[in-house]
Amino acid sequence: MTVVMARPLRIQYPGAVYHVMNRGGSRQRIFLDKPDYEAFVNTVGEIYDRWRVELFAYCLMGNHYHACLRTSEGNHRGQA
Repeated sequence: MTVVMARPLRIQYPGAVYHVMNRGGSRQRIFLDKPDYEAFVNTVGEIYDRWRVELFAYCLMGNHYHACLRTSEGNHRGQA
């Protein structure tokens, strides 16, 4: 039996720039046709209003995507 565990929370710092990449399982296609690409672009358009994240660039390929973004607030609280 294989046990899959979630990765630890990524620490985000205010103003940090990240390269984000995601690939389809077994490198399967995640964008099958034009409406899939359009849905992704429309969703990406909402990220600033929702999470205060600036998107600098993105690249969509059939089985994965890349994005370069900056967090404005972050989630790191440090130690008291």
